[in-house]
Amino acid sequence: MAPTGKAASGQRNGETAADAPRRTFAIISHPDAGKTTLTEKLLLFGDAIRLAGQVRARGERRRTQSDWMEMERSRGISITSSVMTFDHDGIVFNLLDTPGHEDFSEDTYRTLTAVDSAIMVIDAAKGIEAQTRKLFEVCRLRNIPIITFVNKVDREGRDPFELLDEIESGLALDVTPLMWPMGMGGQFYGVYDLQTNQLLTSDRGRGGAFSQRIQFEGPDDPKLDERIPEHILSAFRESLELALAGYPEFDPKAYRDGHMTPVIFGSALYDYAVDELLQALATHAPAPRPQPAEPTEVRPEEDRVTGFVFKVQANMDPNHRDRIAFLRLCSGRFQRGMKLRQARSGKTMAVHNPIFFFAQERELAEEAFPGDIIGIPNHGTLRVGDTLSEGAEVRFTGIPNFAPEILRRVRLDDPMRAKQLRRALEDLAEEGVTQVFRPLLGSEWIVGVVGQLQLEVLASRIAAEYKIAAGFETAPYEAARWVTAEDPAEMKRFQERHRASMAEDRDSGPVFMARNSWELNRTIQDWPKIGFHKTRERA
Repeated sequence: MAPTGKAASGQRNGETAADAPRRTFAIISHPDAGKTTLTEKLLLFGDAIRLAGQVRARGERRRTQSDWMEMERSRGISITSSVMTFDHDGIVFNLLDTPGHEDFSEDTYRTLTAVDSAIMVIDAAKGIEAQTRKLFEVCRLRNIPIITFVNKVDREGRDPFELLDEIESGLALDVTPLMWPMGMGGQFYGVYDLQTNQLLTSDRGRGGAFSQRIQFEGPDDPKLDERIPEHILSAFRESLELALAGYPEFDPKAYRDGHMTPVIFGSALYDYAVDELLQALATHAPAPRPQPAEPTEVRPEEDRVTGFVFKVQANMDPNHRDRIAFLRLCSGRFQRGMKLRQARSGKTMAVHNPIFFFAQERELAEEAFPGDIIGIPNHGTLRVGDTLSEGAEVRFTGIPNFAPEILRRVRLDDPMRAKQLRRALEDLAEEGVTQVFRPLLGSEWIVGVVGQLQLEVLASRIAAEYKIAAGFETAPYEAARWVTAEDPAEMKRFQERHRASMAEDRDSGPVFMARNSWELNRTIQDWPKIGFHKTRERA
C-alpha cells in the first residue's frame, strides 16, 4: 500500500518542515519477537497506512509494508534494513526497520549508527534472547537510549517481575514500568497506564483486541471492581504496588543518557499500548544528537550540511537497476540540487534527485534536516561509510567492516558471464549482504558471510536480479583477517612469505586467509609486528 495522508505530504514540503521535531529510531529484537508486526502497527497508529499487513497471511496480504524483498515475503522475516518516514502530530518520525536474523547483524549494526534511539522488543514468554543482547550491546557502545516493549502479553508468558529483573541484571539498566499488564494469557484483561491511570481493554473485557481506554482515579478506584473479576484485580493491585515501590520513577535524563529503560507491556498484534509507545517516543526520545567525526564531532545545529552513508541498496526497483545510498543528515539544511563534497575521493557531486522512503515507496525530497534519512540514486559513486559535506572537510567515524565467519568459493556456471558476476558481487558486497575477496593467486572469488542464510540470500539475488547461475563451494580457508603494519618493509615481507594465503578486499585492502584457527594463531605469534584485525574502519 502506498503511503497516505500525513505520510505522503504532511509537513514534508510545508513551511514548518524545518521546525518539526525529528525522532529517528530503530526497532531491535530477536527473530519472532514481533518486530515486524509492531513496525506496521506504529505506522498504522501514526496515520501512515490504512491497514497493517499480516506476516502470516496468505497471498498479497503477506506483503508487509517494511519487508519488500521477495525472500522476506516468502519467509516472513526481515533480512534487510528499510526506512519509513512519516509525520504524526507535528513530529517527523524516521523509522529504521532492522533485520532480526542474526546472520544480518552487520547490516543492523550499520543501521544503528544512523539512529538517535531504539525500541527493544522482547517476547513476554522468552525474555531477553541472544540476538537481542548482541544488539543491545551495540546500542550501549553508542549510548543509544532504549524503550523496552514487552510484547505478546495477551499470551501466556513469564512473570513481569522476572522479566524486569532480567533486563535490569542482564543488561545493567535501571528499569521503570510505564504500562502494567492486568493478567496474562487466558486471564488477560488489558494493560494499565501508570501515567494516565487509563485501562486499555477490549469491549468484552477478557481477551480480544484493544478497543477502548477507560479512565480511573487510580488502581484503587472502586469502579475497577465493577469491571474486573476479584481474583484478577487483587493480583494486579498487589503486583502493581510492589512495582511502584520496587522500581524508580521514570527519569527522562537517565533514559536519554542510556542508563534507564522505560518498559511498556503490550501486544502489537492486538494493538495494546502501541499508541502509548509512539507517544513515549514523541515525548521522551531525543532529537537528533551530535555524531562522532574527525576532526571533531558534528552537532545538528551547525549551518553546514553534513551526512554519512550507512547503507547502500541495489535493485530496489529491478526494472531500473537502481542503486540507492541511504544518507543520514547530521547538520544543516539540505536542499535538492545542492553540491556536496565526498570526503573519500575529494570530489564534489550535485544531488539532483534525493528521495524520502516509505519502504519501497518514494517521494522527491526538496529539503531535509538533521535526523532525516534521504536516498541518493547513484551508479557506484557512494559507498557505505562515505561522508558528504558542505564546506570544511569532515569524516564520520564508527562504521566498520567485520571479519566473516563463513568463507566460500564462488562457482560460475557460465564462464562467459564473469564480468557480470563481478558486478553482482561488488554491488551486493556494498550492501553488506556479503564481503568479497580476490586471492592474489588464482581467479576465483571468495565470499565471506556471517551466517548461512546470507549465502542463500546472495544466491537468490544473483539469480533473480542479475540472471546469473552461480553457486558456492567449500573454500580452503576458515578465517580472514585484515592485516596492517607500521613498517611497509615488514608488510611487504609478510605478503611475499604468505602470497598463497593473501587476498584483497574490494577496496584493495590486504587480507590474510587462514586455513584453520591453528594456522591463524601461529601466524599471529610468528609475526608480532603485523596487526591482524577482525574489523576494518570504512574508508
